[in-house]
Amino acid sequence: MSQARDSLKTVQPVLMRREGALAIVTLNRPDAGNSIDAPLALALLQTMQALSADATVRALLIEGSGKMFCGGGDLTSFASKDRGAARYVEGLIKDLHAALELISSFHAPVISAVHGAAAGAGMGLALAADLVVAGEGSRFVMAYTRSGLTPDGGTSWLLPRLVGLRRAMELTLLNPTLTAAEALDLRMISEVVPDADVGARARALASQLAAGPTAAYVTARRLMRESLQSGYAQQLSTEATSIVASFDTEDGLEGVRAFHERRRPVFHGA
Repeated sequence: MSQARDSLKTVQPVLMRREGALAIVTLNRPDAGNSIDAPLALALLQTMQALSADATVRALLIEGSGKMFCGGGDLTSFASKDRGAARYVEGLIKDLHAALELISSFHAPVISAVHGAAAGAGMGLALAADLVVAGEGSRFVMAYTRSGLTPDGGTSWLLPRLVGLRRAMELTLLNPTLTAAEALDLRMISEVVPDADVGARARALASQLAAGPTAAYVTARRLMRESLQSGYAQQLSTEATSIVASFDTEDGLEGVRAFHERRRPVFHGA
């Protein structure tokens, strides 16, 4: 019986573990390049639902097991459905996009650690994070139109905002495979490190954020994202409301006191 339970554990498509206030979510289909099928999409949604309800999480790290971060949609599973593929993908996308919405609105900073390939929806998942750490050997590609498909996974929203409309069109229609250095030059990702250091660097950043002023981080992230759709005067008003509110938080008061007392602040995420 215990062997059967162990076997079931090894095939879970998404794993989650905690390191204090840091939650680490791992895509776990290494033999399939962590490609997204219906079970993985559902497991990712359920994991994010559980984490979103857990106020003790103060940073989230997303990574992939095996040789790559995520190869995108599992075209093999789609092909096996033949004419039923559309209905199958409809359910998968519903779960995946719901998970991505939870990542985008998460109550703590989100970091992705990319190694190997981040393709299609896998690229969308990686870029949905606030900070993206990539290995020198990692690659990024849209890949959708190469297979006669259209973008999903938030890529059509993210890319124009990150690289501009003209370059987003090029990446979507021509499907060039970008090196990590090229993705960094385009400001798609935050930093590039040696492949062997991706996990450690991403975990160090995530741990640093997990010890910081969580509410301030999340409000700052929201301000940055909303600025893309608001006017200057509206953004000034929103900033004013936010910073005044931050002085009413324990972490905001701690930060001010620590500055005045010339010591390092100790934040509790409050």
